Amino acid sequence: MPRKARQKGEQCIYHIICRSVSEYLLFREDDDKAYYLGLLKRYSEKYKCSIYAYCLMDNHLHMHLDPRGFDVSKFMHCTNVAYVRYYNKKYNRHGPVFQERFESRILDSDEYNLTVSAYIHNNAKDIEGFQGREEEYPYSSYGIYLGKRKDRLGLVDCSFIMGLFNTANSKRFAQRYWGFVSHHRDIGTTTKKIKELSSAIGNEYRSGREIIRRDWHPSKIVSYISGKLMMNKEGSLILKTKRRVFEYRALSVYAMRVLCGLGFREICEYVYNITTSACSSLCNKGYELIENNYQYKQIFNELVRGELA
Repeated sequence: MPRKARQKGEQCIYHIICRSVSEYLLFREDDDKAYYLGLLKRYSEKYKCSIYAYCLMDNHLHMHLDPRGFDVSKFMHCTNVAYVRYYNKKYNRHGPVFQERFESRILDSDEYNLTVSAYIHNNAKDIEGFQGREEEYPYSSYGIYLGKRKDRLGLVDCSFIMGLFNTANSKRFAQRYWGFVSHHRDIGTTTKKIKELSSAIGNEYRSGREIIRRDWHPSKIVSYISGKLMMNKEGSLILKTKRRVFEYRALSVYAMRVLCGLGFREICEYVYNITTSACSSLCNKGYELIENNYQYKQIFNELVRGELA
């Protein structure tokens, strides 16, 4: 029997749940949790997604994820496949680490987003020694929200939830948010219970978030980049020698991956003479370029802002 198609959309925010296969812990050591958070940082930056909350338990994890228009399946696939490689190498094993595919629940209202945020941050109550002081658990974003701990990775975007509380004052927000999360400490795990509680929050909150357009046609992306770099579009995508051409190809592949919603096999149709593995390598190089080169970063940011329209 075919499995049910995942519900998703360009405007959606998600509650993500990943569980380990039954006979293994998903995270055997604290270093494993730290490594997974590093992957979230890498891929959320790479694909311009936002992490609003997380809590890593021993055999599962919860995440409040806003892909900002990026495909949630692609984001989770990249993150979890990278973790499986790390985990299997470290523990000298083979096979799956995660239990089937990840769960995703669409959060279709501000109230639902708030309630899931509280639910995720209350998860640490089930860890020995953290009941009643959930904000001290180091592998949850709760302490970051309350200002108890610095976000050393720069992973968590608190602005969305702060916006729902309609305050820019961090101390006032922390007090209100702590009271809200504490009040919802006994929320159950089912979607029905979370929705029931979220309906009681009211409508005083106002949210603001930016969705990145991800459906550009690849030809527009390539034309824009070639114009900015003063390259010949057709010739440059065929040639593979000069450094400038290589960087142009890398930037184009990365931009198509992030802004066109394409997989590597599809991108290969627009970049001549290339394998999917080479395409993946080019994508990584393109990401490195915009992180380390002001000109390329500026061009990519113009694409994100939709200036090619």
